[in-house]
Amino acid sequence: MTQDAPALPGKPVSASRVTLAQLMQPQHASYLGFVHGGEIMRLIDEVGALACMRHAGRYVVTVAVDQIHFNEPIRIGNLVLLTAEVSYVGRTSMEVEVQVVAENPLTGERRHTNTAYLVYVALDEEGRPTPVPPLLLENEHQRRRFQEAQERRAVRLARRRQRRVTPLHGDPEGGDG
Repeated sequence: MTQDAPALPGKPVSASRVTLAQLMQPQHASYLGFVHGGEIMRLIDEVGALACMRHAGRYVVTVAVDQIHFNEPIRIGNLVLLTAEVSYVGRTSMEVEVQVVAENPLTGERRHTNTAYLVYVALDEEGRPTPVPPLLLENEHQRRRFQEAQERRAVRLARRRQRRVTPLHGDPEGGDG
């Protein structure tokens, strides 16, 4: 962003919130008869990207899956509810938190099955990273989550720096020896 460019107005976390509902059917099953983890990961990425597009007002690309926790299996016939909100904003990047809940549509019983954190970058019309609006935190929960996201970001950046200085297989040139 140049010095002449006006600052983008901030957006509240709530403006990024997206909920996606998907009925899990036999084609989503793994060989064990539960919903395949890859299907859940695809849905997580989809809803995460939508939340970030809402915040940025731009198309985004996934740059990292920071964490994903599979707490319980999801059964065929469950309604899966995925809720995403932007939890952190940098200059061009955003972290999103995605909560996954499985609901038995006959009984209404709900179980929290997954939590995931992903990072996206907003793109301009030429496909280059572009600045995103600041995130307006609305409550203590969002402030705490923002702080936790900053800590995850610091770990990601440290890992990236470590990968840059650690050559593959001990070859000082970084080749495959």
